Amino acid sequence: MTARTPPPDLPDGQPGLLTLGHGTADAELLGDVLRSADVRALVDVRRLPGSRRHPHVARDELARWLPDLGVAYRWEPRLGGRRRTPDDASPDTWWQVEAFRAYAAHTRTDEFREAMADLLEQAQRERTVVLCSETVWWRCHRRLVADVATLLHDVDVRHLGHDGRLSPHRPAAGARVTDDGLVYDRAEDEASAPA
Repeated sequence: MTARTPPPDLPDGQPGLLTLGHGTADAELLGDVLRSADVRALVDVRRLPGSRRHPHVARDELARWLPDLGVAYRWEPRLGGRRRTPDDASPDTWWQVEAFRAYAAHTRTDEFREAMADLLEQAQRERTVVLCSETVWWRCHRRLVADVATLLHDVDVRHLGHDGRLSPHRPAAGARVTDDGLVYDRAEDEASAPA
């Protein structure tokens, strides 16, 4: 694989926050991608950090082989997906997928806020990638983690592809900043209208 080098606005060694989905990539490809982006820390946000089909991305295996690449490993279950929708009516009506509505509610909890503060503090010190299993960022809860980082904390988040490409995060059109965090309730026409 020929991985691209980071774009000029993310020079080698500069701290920052990236996301990555391991998908079906083998350890060699993942290592190449992480090296190409000069990643120093990986925060695993899978609720269940294991894989029978891809054992090299199981929690214990990542903790074993990532340090050989100079990448620190940390599992962060407080940012894990697969959340349940609260019993009360969800204000996050923009999301069509129940799992995203459930995770949107989770982003407004103290547990999430504390974990997010830890993640952002780490990303200020070293280039950090948030890892989940879904390859495509916009079909994964990493999307909401990136929304919170971008819209509430003014952090420039990039999505790292298996080809080494770094794509800037585009927050969900339905997101609205409130005193309690992000709520995804903006109508499509309202979200696309000029501010």
